Amino acid sequence: MAAPPTSVKEVIQKKPEGLDLYARFALAGALGCSVTHGAFTPVDVIKTRIQLDPATYNRGMIGTFRQVIKNEGIGALATGFGPTFTGYFVQGAFKFGGYEFFKKRSIDLIGLEKARQNRTAVYSVSAASAEFFASVALCPLEATRIRLVSTPGYAKGLVDGFTKILTTEGVGAFYAGFGPILFKQVPYTVTKFVVYEKVAENILAQFDKSKLSGGALTSINLGSGLIAGFAAAIVSQPADTMLSKINKTKGLPGESTVSRLAKIARELGVRGSFAGLPARLFMVGGLTAGQFAIYGDIKKMLGATNGVEIAK
Repeated sequence: MAAPPTSVKEVIQKKPEGLDLYARFALAGALGCSVTHGAFTPVDVIKTRIQLDPATYNRGMIGTFRQVIKNEGIGALATGFGPTFTGYFVQGAFKFGGYEFFKKRSIDLIGLEKARQNRTAVYSVSAASAEFFASVALCPLEATRIRLVSTPGYAKGLVDGFTKILTTEGVGAFYAGFGPILFKQVPYTVTKFVVYEKVAENILAQFDKSKLSGGALTSINLGSGLIAGFAAAIVSQPADTMLSKINKTKGLPGESTVSRLAKIARELGVRGSFAGLPARLFMVGGLTAGQFAIYGDIKKMLGATNGVEIAK
């Protein structure tokens, strides 16, 4: 008797494809970004305070932690957790899912061999394209987070803060920082993915990947992510400071976003643009390492292991 054309085992082992595959990439990215950014909320609070009021918060990262806790209580360190977790869940889905999507589209467009020869360009274009859409989704929640952190007592939380900005300032207030968020996030994301891919490539080239344990692969993801995070933090620091400044208060009547950015840049100078960098290096290095480790592990759990690899 002839065997059925598709066995139960084959159905179970069938790997996800198309929309199902990219949805799994997106979920893995959403969880990786939201969990890590949420966990680093206290560090983000400190970093933002140093950026916005360096005259008051001038004792370094540890000193500022103590200062905030003494003056406002330990609960102040959780300010903005709601919009941070929600915003980066959405952004992580677009960023990681979009990166895999655009990488595949690039390979389909120019061919696998040419993509391998120009993989830095492929990584860069894929990351930049994904980040544009991720930033559109993130911007309103980031504006709400910064308002909550920079103005204690402004609102009771995510929903209250979001509603208050919407009703008093309109939809445009959510996107006042869209220019700086792109200026920050696109170089950040391109650096993050390119450096991660390159570091991981060089490490994996020393081993037989098929023989590496799950723990070893997670460690490689952590190490590569840490280095990528440090590089991305330095590249995007000036724009991060400007984003914090522009979202702290609304602009003057008739003042354009471009003129506000120019004024902020003049006020900050080079030194002011890098205020809070040590805290951000610690934060971004840690969360980027965590993101890639979580992303890799969740992809494996979800069976989304058939993405396109262009490194030889």
